[in-house]
Amino acid sequence: MAVLIDGKAVAAELRAQLRQATQQLWEERGIRPGLALLLVGNNPASLVYVRSKARACQEVGFHSVVEHLPAEASQQQVLDYIARWNADPAIHGILVQLPLPRHIDERAVLCAIDPCKDVDGFHPENMGRLVLGLPGFVPCTPAGILELLRRYVGSLSGKHVVVVGRSNIVGKPVANLLYQKTPEANAVVTICHTGARDLAAFTRQADVLIVAIGVPEAIGAEHVKEGAVVIDVGINRLVDPQTGAERLVGDVRFAEVLPKVSAITPVPGGVGPMTIAMLLWNTYRAAAGEYGNGQGSPNRAAV
Repeated sequence: MAVLIDGKAVAAELRAQLRQATQQLWEERGIRPGLALLLVGNNPASLVYVRSKARACQEVGFHSVVEHLPAEASQQQVLDYIARWNADPAIHGILVQLPLPRHIDERAVLCAIDPCKDVDGFHPENMGRLVLGLPGFVPCTPAGILELLRRYVGSLSGKHVVVVGRSNIVGKPVANLLYQKTPEANAVVTICHTGARDLAAFTRQADVLIVAIGVPEAIGAEHVKEGAVVIDVGINRLVDPQTGAERLVGDVRFAEVLPKVSAITPVPGGVGPMTIAMLLWNTYRAAAGEYGNGQGSPNRAAV
């Protein structure tokens, strides 16, 4: 029977550790981690994500600031907030919720964030550090995936990991993270995407299959070999045309794939909670002055 990889339980454990570390940081050094969150527009999913992150900050004892700009806000207004937070010693992490409205240059915004406060790990400096195997902030979802694999799979050394998806948020960084020559990684990594003529020819080779293409239930039993581990990063909302009822599904047809695999993340409750947990750990590391100290999964360096 397949093991369900419980990201919700692991994230709760990490947050409990973080509450203790945050209290200790305050008692010993008088530092309270501070996270600034900026939302532009009224994307419903983004509103939910920002509120969840703010609540998580409160839970672990962080100071948080949330600013919400209208969709028509100018790029300069966004850059002004970033500049203010870059200069504020009480703010250790800055997060601009993506996606941004089309008239705002996302790349310019991400590049404006001080790399030492880039707790999302999207600044080119941190991305470059990841590619080169240098210490820095690892993007939160890939870091969370690595932590789940470390706990549920163990050593990935020599295992074939196939990543379906090539985004800057998940696909590219998780591939780079998993082939690094570190104790928790050292995998053989293939990265592919929906442009493949025969996607299943790649995915059926995977010991570990990571799916992050944003296409609801795109991966079925025919894409997965017996005994594989499947990490489903997708979070998609489907609406029943008859009832109007909404349900969350991943990029994997869960019920169909479940009998073939040795372990799998559910949606919801798999990768999603880990993303916020790793954001918090990155913010703690920034507050503690640990930027550039540590390798691999951020919580391993912080705990």
